[in-house]
Formats: sequence, C-alpha cells, structure tokens
Amino acid sequence: MSTPEPAGGPARPARIAGIVLLVVAAIALVMGVISLLPLGGGGNEAGGTSTTTPPPATTTTSGPAKPTTTSAAPPATTTTAKPPVTTTTTQPAPSGGGGGGGGGGGNPQSVPVRVYNNGTIAGMAQQAASDFRAAGYSVPTVGNYSQGIIATTTVYFRPGTDEEAEANAMAQAFHMRSMPRFDGIQAADPGVIVIITDDYSPPKKG
Repeated sequence: MSTPEPAGGPARPARIAGIVLLVVAAIALVMGVISLLPLGGGGNEAGGTSTTTPPPATTTTSGPAKPTTTSAAPPATTTTAKPPVTTTTTQPAPSGGGGGGGGGGGNPQSVPVRVYNNGTIAGMAQQAASDFRAAGYSVPTVGNYSQGIIATTTVYFRPGTDEEAEANAMAQAFHMRSMPRFDGIQAADPGVIVIITDDYSPPKKG
C-alpha cells in the first residue's frame, strides 16, 4: 500500500523553473532596451563619436568705418631751365677800358656778357672773359656749357633788345659769329651769351 503525495509536491520544481525563465527573459529585455539607447550623453567617453561644430565667427564693428585718407603728392613745380653751368665765376668789371681791338672802343658796355666754354681746351672761357673785360665789357659770369656741341664760337642775343647791337659789335671785333638765342638758352639771364669753342682766338694787340 503506497503513501499519498502531498498536494502540489510534483508541481513546485516546475513552477520555480518557470519563474526563473521569466526573470531571465525580463533581464534580457531590459538589456536589449539599454543597448538600443545612445551611449553617454554626447561626451567624449570610450566608444562614442562626438562631432563638434564650431560656432560661426562673430565680427564686431565698433562705430562706422573710418574713410581712408590718401595724401596726394604736391604738383610738380615747373622751372625754366637756364644754361647749365658747372663753374661760375663772378668778377667786377674793370674800372677802365682796354685796347686789344675790343669792340667796346674803350668804353664799358651796359649789357653784361656771360661766357661759357663748349670746347675741349680748358681755360678758354676764362681767356675769352679776360679779353672781353680788357675791351671794356662787363663779364659777370664764366662757366661751361655741356648741353650740346656748338659748331663755332658764337655770341647770342635776344632780338629787338640792346643785346643785338652789342653782340654784332663783339662778333665783328673778336671774329665771332652773331646769332639770336636758341631754345636751350632762351630763358637764361639777360645779357649777351658767348659760347666759346676751340676755334676762338684772342684778338691781336697793337
């Protein structure tokens, strides 16, 4: 004769196993939900990718832009060129007239004579100036002319002035050519301009 089993005895293990399965299923469900959530909060933690977009540049303007001021260069000054003189010697006119065949006839002339050397012989302008002074001419300037080649010794004048008569007299007395001023010396100081070349020869005395 067998002993009867207590009520619910064989079913207890099966019930416990079912509960365990339910717990495992619940844990698996929670883990699945967690795995679907983004990791971290956008920080720099391991496994996460963070992309940071820099803010747009901000330009701050203080007050209205100041205009740029450009200083214009002063206008060029135009000056009238005078005959180039490398050496200038100013001497007073002699008190008395001289001979030597000068065109002044021994009387100092009222028109100044400016003498420039255009030849290759040094000192020719000084020699000519001494000859002119000895003849009674006022020679305030002696120098060199290097802005061109003059063909022969020439005395230049401004037409219609007292220079013309004096230039013609000097040309005759000193065997020089007499001509109106050319463009290069038009603006030179008033007076007769004598440009000496190598063919100049002092007048013979006696």
